[in-house]
Amino acid sequence: MGKSAMLNISLICAGRMREPHYIAAFSEYGKRLKACCSFAFSEVPEARLPRAPSPAEIEAGLRHEAAEIARRIPAGARLIALCIEGERLSSEDLAGFFQKCANTGNSRICFLIGSSFGLDTGLKTKADLCLSMSAMTFPHHLARVMLAEQIYRGIMILEGGKYHK
Repeated sequence: MGKSAMLNISLICAGRMREPHYIAAFSEYGKRLKACCSFAFSEVPEARLPRAPSPAEIEAGLRHEAAEIARRIPAGARLIALCIEGERLSSEDLAGFFQKCANTGNSRICFLIGSSFGLDTGLKTKADLCLSMSAMTFPHHLARVMLAEQIYRGIMILEGGKYHK
């Protein structure tokens, strides 16, 4: 694939990272990604919910977050929603997805990560791919770091870099 500048990758997340260790790790992968593709990141505010929200309050909060996320999705982007019930891909499979996108002329890819309550069903339904990182549950802020690393790893696989072992 050569230089992956043809890939235009966006990451939209609900909630703001506050933990310095997550911020530092995500920033490092953000720098690496910007050196090998077009990479953009944005956060939307997490819905404010009561301490013990009802299912209806959670659903309303997720719909509110989804509306904010939807406004930021780049036109024509292939949408990948991260959710625990999604498909599990290997790093090589993710790289293959990137290659397929580039080969079909739509290298604009937008990843979505929801808040601590997840991602609205409407966004998952619109997604080209629902992706699960694991059957395990991770803090959504850690998932950002893990996803950024996997995007970088996927690009390095395509470029034949030594990062992926």
